[in-house]
Amino acid sequence: MAVRSSDISRIYEAYPEKKATLYFLVLGFIAVIIGSLFGPFQALNYGNVDAYPLLKRLLPFVQSYYQGLTLHGVLNAIVFTQLFAQASMVYLPARELNMRPNMGLMWLSWWMAFIGLVMAALPLLANEATVLYTFYPPLQGHWAFYLGASIFVLSTWVSIYIVLDLWRRWKAQHPGQVTPLATYMAVVFWLMWFIASIGLVLEAVLFLLPWSFGLSKGVDPLIARTLFWWTGHPIVYFWLIPAYAIIYTVLPKQAGGKLVSDPMARLAFLLFLLLSTPVGFHHQFADPGIDPTWKMIHSILTMFVAVPSLMTAFTVAASLEFAGRMRGGKGLLGWIAKLPWGNPAFVAPVLGLIGFIPGGAGGLVNASFTLDYVVHNTAWIPGHFHLQVASLVTLTAMGSLWWLIPNLTGKPISDAQRRLGLAVVWLWFLGMMLMALGLHWQGLLNVPRRAYIAQVPDAYTHAAVPMVFNILAGIILLVALILFIYGLFSVLLGRERRVELAEAPVPFAEVISGPEDRPLVQAMDRIGFWFLVAVILVLLAYGPTLVQLFSNLNPVPGMRLW
Repeated sequence: MAVRSSDISRIYEAYPEKKATLYFLVLGFIAVIIGSLFGPFQALNYGNVDAYPLLKRLLPFVQSYYQGLTLHGVLNAIVFTQLFAQASMVYLPARELNMRPNMGLMWLSWWMAFIGLVMAALPLLANEATVLYTFYPPLQGHWAFYLGASIFVLSTWVSIYIVLDLWRRWKAQHPGQVTPLATYMAVVFWLMWFIASIGLVLEAVLFLLPWSFGLSKGVDPLIARTLFWWTGHPIVYFWLIPAYAIIYTVLPKQAGGKLVSDPMARLAFLLFLLLSTPVGFHHQFADPGIDPTWKMIHSILTMFVAVPSLMTAFTVAASLEFAGRMRGGKGLLGWIAKLPWGNPAFVAPVLGLIGFIPGGAGGLVNASFTLDYVVHNTAWIPGHFHLQVASLVTLTAMGSLWWLIPNLTGKPISDAQRRLGLAVVWLWFLGMMLMALGLHWQGLLNVPRRAYIAQVPDAYTHAAVPMVFNILAGIILLVALILFIYGLFSVLLGRERRVELAEAPVPFAEVISGPEDRPLVQAMDRIGFWFLVAVILVLLAYGPTLVQLFSNLNPVPGMRLW
C-alpha cells in the first residue's frame, strides 16, 4: 500500500542519514555502471577482438584503448568502492548505535566527493588524463584530474571524523562497555584507511599537484610509485572490508542463522588495521632503488595479511553451516541445499566469497618474492583483482541493495525484481569466473597487461584458447550489466513506498559467541593503542626507504603518450 510523502519525510527527519546514504549509493552505482560499460571492450581486447573503432563511433570522445582503460579502472576501482564505503561504513554504525551522525559533515563529504568526481572526470573524458588507474609519473595528466581526485579522496577524511565522533559519543554514554561489532568494524576500517591514504595524499600534495600546475619541473618516478603503493595495496582492503562487514554482520541473518563468533570477527578486523599498510613493496619487486631486504619484509607481511581472510572464511562458513542446519539440513553437506538460494541478498555475497578463494590464492603468488616474477605485469594481475573487487566486493554491494534500498527508501522489491536480481548475480559470477580463468591463463602464457594486444593480432596466437573465455565473459557481463541497470532503476524509480520497510532496523545478525567482557575482547577494544601500533609498523616499514629516496631525488619531466 502506498504511503503519503509526509510519512517518508517524517522518517527522513528522524533518520536523515538514510537520504545521505542513498545519495552515496546512487552516485557510486552510477559510476560503476559507466565504468563497467567500458569493460566488455577491455574483455574483447583480451580476446584479440578490436572493438574500439566501434566505441569511437558510438562515443567520439573516446580516443584510445588506454583512455577507456583509465575510465574503467578509475570509476570502478576508486570511485565506486569509495562511495560504497562512505555509504555503508557510516550508515551501519549509525543504525547499530541508534545515533544520528553529524549531518552537516555527512553532506559535506558527499559534496566533496561529487565535486571532486566531476572535476577529475572532465579531463578523463577529454583525454587529458589518460594516465591509467595508477597514474604513474612521468605520465602526466591535467591538473584538474589530480586536484579533483585529491578532493574526492579527502572526502573520506570527513567520513572518518563522522564515525569517530559517533563512537566517541557512544563511549561517553556507555563507559566501560565494549564497542558493538559493526561499529568496531567501522572504526577500525576508517583508522586503517587514514593511515593508508597518507601515501596518496603525500604524493598528490608534494609532487603531482605542483608538477601539474607547472610549479616544479619534474617528479621522481620511484618516490611517486612508492607513495602510491603505500596506499595502493591497502586500498584493496578499503574495497574489501565494507564487504566483509556486511558478510559478518548481515549475511548470517539473511541465511537464517547467527554469527558463530563475535571475537573472531573483531580479531580479523584488528589484524587488517595492523597489517594492511606495511606491504606495498611487494608491488615493487622489479623496481630498482629499494633494498631487497625491505622487499622481502613486505613480502612476508603480505603473507600474514592473508590470515584475517582465512579467519573470515572459517567464521563465515561455520555461520552458514549453522544457518543451514537451523533450516533443517542433515548430513555432512545437506545443510548447503537448505540455504536460501532464492534470495539475491544471500546468493550475491556467497558467490563473491566462492570467487574470492582462487583470488586469494593468486594473491599469495603475487606477494611471493620469487613467484611474482613469473606473473609480473602480465594478464594474470587483472585476472587476480577481478576476482577481488569485481567479484566479492561488487557482488556483495549488489546483494546489499535488496535489503538496503527498502530500508533507506521504503520502496518494496517485487518477486519479479528479486528473480531478476538473482539472474544478475549468477550471470555476473559466471562472467567474472570465465574472465578470471582467461586472464590468469593468458598471464601464464606471457600476455602482457595494460596492452592493446588486439592491434597486434598475430603476436599472441599461442593464447587463442584462453582468449575465447574473455570474449564469452565480455558478452555475459554486458548482459548482466544491462539487466542490473534495469532492475536497479525499476526499484529506485518505483512509486510505491511502505513506511514499515523504512522504519525497520538493519537486519544485523545475532551472535552465538558474543563479545561479553572477556579480557581478549577488552584488549581488542583499546583501538587507540592498536592504531598507534599500526602507525609504528608503517613508519618502520617505509621510513628507512623513504629517507633514502628523498635524499637522492631524481626528478624527470612529464610526458603525454595518448
